[in-house]
Parts: sequence; structure tokens; C-alpha cells
Amino acid sequence: MSASFVLREVQALDRAGSFSGPVDVRVEDGVIAAVAAGLAADAASIDCDGLWLMPGVFDCHDHLTFSTVEMTEVLSTPVSRWALESARNARETLEAGVTFVRDLAGADAGLRGGITAGDVDGPTLQVSVNLICQTGGHGDGYLGGAGLEATLTPDYPGRPPYRVDGPESMRAAVRATLRAGADWIKLATTGGLVSEHDEPLVAELTREEIAVAVFEAGRKGKPVAAHAYGGEGLTNAVEAGVRSIEHGGFLTEEQAKAMAERGCFLVPTLSAMRDCLRWAEQGELTPTQCKKILDFGLDIGACVRLAKEHGVPLASGTDYISRTQHGNNLEELRLMHEAGLTVEETLLVATAGGAELCGVADRYGRIEPGFVFDAILLDSDPGDLADLAVTGVFKGGRPVVRHPRLAEAGL
Repeated sequence: MSASFVLREVQALDRAGSFSGPVDVRVEDGVIAAVAAGLAADAASIDCDGLWLMPGVFDCHDHLTFSTVEMTEVLSTPVSRWALESARNARETLEAGVTFVRDLAGADAGLRGGITAGDVDGPTLQVSVNLICQTGGHGDGYLGGAGLEATLTPDYPGRPPYRVDGPESMRAAVRATLRAGADWIKLATTGGLVSEHDEPLVAELTREEIAVAVFEAGRKGKPVAAHAYGGEGLTNAVEAGVRSIEHGGFLTEEQAKAMAERGCFLVPTLSAMRDCLRWAEQGELTPTQCKKILDFGLDIGACVRLAKEHGVPLASGTDYISRTQHGNNLEELRLMHEAGLTVEETLLVATAGGAELCGVADRYGRIEPGFVFDAILLDSDPGDLADLAVTGVFKGGRPVVRHPRLAEAGL
């Protein structure tokens, strides 16, 4: 592909979340150089009349290294196979139109670096490496019968500790995780859904432990994300200064107001909640997990409506944990729209909103001069987001999924 090219007469996503055009978009060395009608014809051209262009989607809560939650399979899979399947999950996610992922447990500096170096195709990554939890909390995969320490991510040399008990234990774990190359620190401040021994509305980690994590991460300029469904654990995380709340299924008005005041993001992960409910209804999880999920009474759209009402900043994220989910990431956009966001709001949450949360809004998330050309092409108007059929994907100006129009232009 030429280092310089122009997409001609395309409908491009603008700052209002609408599609403006037709316009020409000139790309030079992977960066957008100009957006205007009738640009000079001094570069390779692609006829994009009748196509829609938008920035690549941000998935701000994914687990590229998770392919199953079935513990027998996890324990019997060699680490080399796990690593290769993680690379496949990354490629499928990129090909779906997700060009930037905040991986909140599982992916490490090695996978991030391998993608950056071009060893494998995948989205640009920010990683937390681990989910830091208390002993017996969400993320502690201890198998009591065998007395075995087990998680969905296999142990390997250099993996930092993730279980903590007390402020000094937290301090050591955060420092070790940052040493391992983490861009984010992720904490479990409540229990979760797909787990055996914890409850989604029961607080985990003390206020002091959370505050220590925020302080230690902040010293290195790194933010903190908190897995929290609601209750005291969510409040503790917000008051301690975390950058984002993950899930927030039982967010209250008071908590939403506090998040808005502090600029704390909500990443609602609606598709994961929907999938967990379906798996439980079909009996595809353990009896304990199925009962917990079905008894929870989860309204998966309520937190989005509350966040919108009170001005909580939003970003999209899937929380995918199964090989059957990876590559379906754009379903989250439809669910956020169904939960109460307009189409325009949804598209901005999934692009510019994700870039803001990840601290890269000055160079990612918009179709504007000076921004990295991570972008997707659509053959039809996104409309109500019911069918986001991605037909072309660019990452850093390089076509990952080649739209047929590129071949027609000899590119």
C-alpha cells in the first residue's frame, strides 16, 4: 500500500457523531494529513462514494488471553497453546474493527510488544497484566478440593502477584505489576458474576487498600480501573480516585453523581452481562454460577441510562472471556444504543470516548488531521447500529481487512 493515499468522497464521522460528506481523507505515513472536499489528486486514490468511514473502535474492557472459563480446559492447556490462541483472539478482534484494546487482566507486556513489533496482528494494547484481588475474592481461582492455586491465566515466569491482604501487600503487588509493564492497575472491589465464591454486591478490598493502589499507581502516572457491580465496593473505589468503574450493573443515582463530579468513567460491558445471562439460562456454567446470575435480577441497561442522566463519561467495553465471543465486539454498540444512547452518542463513546479514557485522545479516536489513521469502512449507513458490517479495517494507515475498492484502485 502506498505511504500516501486519498479516500475520495466518503461519509466521515465528525465531532457531533454524525457522518459528514462527501469528503476526501488524505493519509500520509499512517497519519491523517487532510480532510476536505476536492483534495488535490497527487496521491493514490480510492473511490469511496457510497461508503462510510469512522475511527477504529475502542474496546476498553477486554480479555484477549481468555478463551474459556471451563477450569478443566484451562488447567490442561499448555502455555504455548494459550499464547497462540491469545494471538488469534487479538487478530479476530482487530479484523472486527476494534483497533485499540484496554486489556484488563491476562495480556501482558509481551503480547503488547509483539503486536507493536508486528509479530502478530492485533489492536494497539494497554494492559493491566493482572486483576488484583483479596484472598478469597473475585479473581482468586483457588480450587479447594485440590488445594490448587488457579486462575484463567496460566502462571508463567515474570507474572506478578495478584492476591493481596492489607495495605502493604497491596503496595507490593501494585509495584510488581507496574514493574511488569502494566499501563493500568485493575482491582476487584466487589465480587463478580462468573465465579464460585464471591457476590457482585459484596465489597472486597478495604478503603485503605484501594487508596494505596491509587497512590502507588499515581506515582508512576498510571490510572486504576475497578471491577465493581455496586454497593459499598463501588463507592469505595470512586471515593479513592479510580479512573473507571467496570460493569456498574447496580449503579445508584448517588454513585453516578459522585462519578460525574470526579470525571470517573463507566465501562458497562453490556454484552458480557447479556452473555452471562444466556449462559446461565442454558445451564452452560456451573450450578453455583447459574443460580447466582439468574437470582441477581440484573437490568443490563439501567447503568447506562443513569450514567447518561447524570453526565458520567462513558466508554465501551465487552469483557469477553470466551473464544466464541472474540470478534463480535461491535455488538456492544448496539446494546448501548438500546440502553438509551443515541446513535451519535454511541459512536462517540466507542471512539473518542475510549480514546479519552485511555489518555490518547490527542492522536486517536477521530477522523481529523494529525490523528493516526486507525479506521473502519462500512458499506451501509450505521443507522440504528443493528447491523454494523465492517468491510474494511485500517491500522496505522495499513489495510488489515482490505475493502474491495482498494483492489479496484490497484492498491
